[in-house]
Amino acid sequence: MSERKARGKLARAKAMQKSAKSTTASGKASKVFTDEERAAMRDRAQELKAAARPGQAGEESAVLAKIAAMTAPDRALGERLHAIIKASAPALSPRLWYGMPAYAKDGKVVCFFQDAQKFKTRYATLGFSDKANLDEGHMWPTAFALKELTPAEEARIGALVKKAVS
Repeated sequence: MSERKARGKLARAKAMQKSAKSTTASGKASKVFTDEERAAMRDRAQELKAAARPGQAGEESAVLAKIAAMTAPDRALGERLHAIIKASAPALSPRLWYGMPAYAKDGKVVCFFQDAQKFKTRYATLGFSDKANLDEGHMWPTAFALKELTPAEEARIGALVKKAVS
């Protein structure tokens, strides 16, 4: 490689390093992620650190505490969903996932509850990961908007959770 090309590569590398340093050092918020998304990533980092520490309190208590901290409508949905999921699929273990109540099988999240306030949406969401056995043809839903739970919705959620862990 010629000396001129090498100097050019070195200059570009230094410029990229300087750009990266000035962006992070300035403390400016990233335009790539919203504040809520950055908070979820921080939550996930804390969850991973807590999981690495021996002797931690049960993860179910952390899930229940997260649900208790939600606003009234989301809290009621979260409490009811927790009861439905525990009754429908006792094999699932409650845990936090990106700051949301989630339920895992063999360490892999199968479903989760996202309260409306988390990302400032108009409804809460019950979501299923790719680990859930909900495949049906070439297209199927993986998340459901929740405004309230009637007995019909509760029965449908129970059936979906059972199918997800089957």
